[in-house]
Amino acid sequence: MSESRINELGPISLDQKPIYDSYFRKYPTVISEQNFTNFFIWRKSRPVRAIEKGDSLVTYEEREDGVILFGPPAGPISMASAIEAVRAVTEKDVALCDRISEAAISPEVLKEFEVEEDRSYFDYTYLQKDLAELEGRKYSKKRNLIKQCLAENRCKYERISGANIAEVSAMMDRWCDHKGCRDERGLCNEFRATRETLQNYGELGLTGAAVRIDGRIEAFTVGEALNENTAVVHLEKAMPDIKGLYQLMNQWFCKNDMTDFDYVNREQDVGIPGLRKAKESYHPDMLMKKFRIYPLGRERARLAEPTEFKRCLDEEG
Repeated sequence: MSESRINELGPISLDQKPIYDSYFRKYPTVISEQNFTNFFIWRKSRPVRAIEKGDSLVTYEEREDGVILFGPPAGPISMASAIEAVRAVTEKDVALCDRISEAAISPEVLKEFEVEEDRSYFDYTYLQKDLAELEGRKYSKKRNLIKQCLAENRCKYERISGANIAEVSAMMDRWCDHKGCRDERGLCNEFRATRETLQNYGELGLTGAAVRIDGRIEAFTVGEALNENTAVVHLEKAMPDIKGLYQLMNQWFCKNDMTDFDYVNREQDVGIPGLRKAKESYHPDMLMKKFRIYPLGRERARLAEPTEFKRCLDEEG
């Protein structure tokens, strides 16, 4: 594609997966959001669109109150040029660049934009070996919880397939009922994303596993390759009344299905104190920093969620 030409891909759809994948193979990423699955499964709450320009893929979200450049461009285009391309397509100013990697913060960016660390969205990246083996004193509590889970329950590990995916979906419904997620926006969005993942599991080319206890699936997880040496875990759910089940699901998945990778990216804590504590307790090898970028000389964007919220999925039937 020529440097000047802009190709609008429009709203993300499943048939665009080969296009997105080709860019992410050519320009590997280290941040969890920058892959087709993430963009696709969250599209109901974060309706990403994309353009191609200068052998680069630029993703963005257009709202009534502003345009967000979402994630760094995949390709050689600069942040400044990506912003100009989005502005040309939308005929609106870009109010915010969100989930931007440290590598995209060039001297040019620092001259034109105000940069702010976004700690709530730092990715937790672990050594696969650490999560699979849980060796040493620092993991003693994790090992004890797993032993307790195995002692009190008859647990069986199995991969997600067409044979059991309906049971996995039913478990997610039970988890959602337990958490009351149909009445809370954030959990509703998570439930929608999980449903999209399971409904399109084969087409998305994912790897997933579940734990069955006394014949019923009580935990599951889903991930895939992020780059050549790092996997990303998109989802992990376990029924909360079974002690040690989350720890067991995590270890078994890393031990059985993450062996081709040196690292496992387990995404962010979104600023939730309990989730931050849990992720830190696994001793990440690194935190992948992400930033928000605001144009200099303009009032900072405060892009709010829509005020209207119907009970989750009611509007979809």
